Amino acid sequence: MFDLDGTLLDSRGDIVAAINHALLTTGRNPQPAQVIVRLVGDGARALCARTAKIPEDAPEVDELVRLFVDYYKQHPLDFTRWAKGALEAIEALSSMENMALGICTNKPRSTTDVVLRALGIEDRFGVIVAGGDTKERKPDAAPLLLAAKQLGSMPAAVVMVGDGPQDILCARNAGTWAVGVESGFSTVEALVQAGPDVTVRDLSMLPGIVQRWREPTTKIKLR
Repeated sequence: MFDLDGTLLDSRGDIVAAINHALLTTGRNPQPAQVIVRLVGDGARALCARTAKIPEDAPEVDELVRLFVDYYKQHPLDFTRWAKGALEAIEALSSMENMALGICTNKPRSTTDVVLRALGIEDRFGVIVAGGDTKERKPDAAPLLLAAKQLGSMPAAVVMVGDGPQDILCARNAGTWAVGVESGFSTVEALVQAGPDVTVRDLSMLPGIVQRWREPTTKIKLR
């Protein structure tokens, strides 16, 4: 089960462009890319509120979210690129016997669908759970448990792969395996502190780890 932004995709350019569009349109100052990227991970509403420096329940956030989402839907792939090793990992994992792939993201459903359609890969995943599909978002266990249920998998047979503490804590709460990707949006320190079973420099390392976890006699050192 993959997170999307920062894990499968380096989407920071399009996220920054969309949020700054929302800020400028509402008369606010744009924010530096490095500031915005560190605020990604908890969904569009949280991102809009944090960049505008207002409470998440403030009425003004509704308009910011609308502007952000509308712009993003019109510009889903202006700057977005595959994360290092992502396509290779998808291909390698897809070739493994009895292996299903899914996405579990806090990205809104509307923008998630637009991005995946634009990339032409929505049919590569057996399940896609996006922000708003469950009442709670990661780090709550609900999105990941829903994805596992839809795939017919027990949590203990699921590996959650993500670049943020939200992903790792979601996995811990759901009782699944957790792989932290160091090349994403979060700092490595925050990622490790969340307690993944293992971290990888990038997704090119993932298939080998998953294959070893599938071999009962193999033990690997956890980080």
